[in-house]
Formats: sequence, structure tokens, C-alpha cells
Amino acid sequence: MRKEERYKGVLGWFAENGAVAETELRYDDPFHLLVAVILSAQCTDKRVNMITPALFEAFPSAERLAAASPDEVYTYIRSISYPNSKAKHLVGMAQMLVGDFGGKVPADVDTLQKLPGVGRKTANVVVGVAFNIPSMPVDTHVFRVANRLGLTDNSKTPLETERELVKHIPSRLLTVAHHWFILHGRYVCLARKPKCEDCGLKEWCNYYAVVRVKPAERRASQ
Repeated sequence: MRKEERYKGVLGWFAENGAVAETELRYDDPFHLLVAVILSAQCTDKRVNMITPALFEAFPSAERLAAASPDEVYTYIRSISYPNSKAKHLVGMAQMLVGDFGGKVPADVDTLQKLPGVGRKTANVVVGVAFNIPSMPVDTHVFRVANRLGLTDNSKTPLETERELVKHIPSRLLTVAHHWFILHGRYVCLARKPKCEDCGLKEWCNYYAVVRVKPAERRASQ
């Protein structure tokens, strides 16, 4: 199957059958989204959503968070992964926002990556979700789903995957496709045991063809 056909089939199926394509993180403004995405690293959105209401009430703005100590922030986020380092990152991020950007979240991927705790994936999420700028954040779900489907040529890094997806997906669909891939990886294309029989993408999936179909064909011919 040609790659163009695979992309057309996959995107067409998602457009017709995909779940509501939006982040599962709860937030009120770009600053709260940035905080939530930093907290979500190696942690579930569900867990982040459990602790952010109290955190946002205590620190509703970059100015309030910048004036806090990491120890204060830690008391609100101690139930998530890596709370010590994330508390330091959050305070440092807020202090840089206040000192360099007037307390406003920049709408630029490269600029955002200058903030403590903000990598390329986080920056892409913020510009795509908060500012509706076409972007393709690549987390473990997107990386896995894109490779299994055959949308990428066995990309070795998230950046390689991002570049390949951006090359083939229309810019107007990038952000929504990102959410499609995440939700598909979270609930169907699981890391250890993908639910292939329940997946509507089997027709275009390279993983299904190689791992499921071809072994069955070999057994039938023996």
C-alpha cells in the first residue's frame, strides 16, 4: 500500500469515526494548560485533573506561582510522578514568564522550550490547544500509533515522527489528528496488547498486516 493511500484511509476513518478530538486535561487559560501539560509528563491526565483544581485555586496566575516556593507547590502535586522536580520546574517556569514575557504564555514552540520543564512535545501541545496553531505533539501514544499504522518509516525519535506526520497531514488537521492518535493509543492501540480485533483501522494498519494477518496465512498454507 502506498503511503498516501494509508494516510488517506486512516485520516478518513478518524474523521468519520474518531472520538471527540480534544485534550482530556482540564484548564481555564493558556497558563493553566501549560501547568497541566508539564504535570502530565509520565503521569495520567486523570491524575493531573485530580490535583489541578486546588493548585489553580492557590496559584491562579503566573505571578502568584512565581512568588511561591517549590516546597509550597509540592504540597499540591505530591501525588503525581516526580513531584519534586516538577515543583521546581513550575516555579522556574512561572518566574521566567513573569520576568521575560510579562506573565503571558508565548504562542511559539521555540520560545516555549526556553521555559523550565517545557520540551518540544509540551510546547506543541500548548500552541496547538491554547492558540489553535497547527502542531503535531508526539508523545508515546502518537509515536507508537504512527509507527504501527505505517504512517512513519520506523522513526527512531519523536522529532522524526513529528516531521513525517507534518509532511503528510494537512495543516488544518494536525492538531485534531494529534488527539485522534493519542486517544487511539490510550484506548485501542495499547502498548502491550493492542485491541486489533476491535480496531477500525485494520485495513490500513501495517502492524495488523504483518503481525496478525501474515502469520495466519503462513499457518493456513502449511
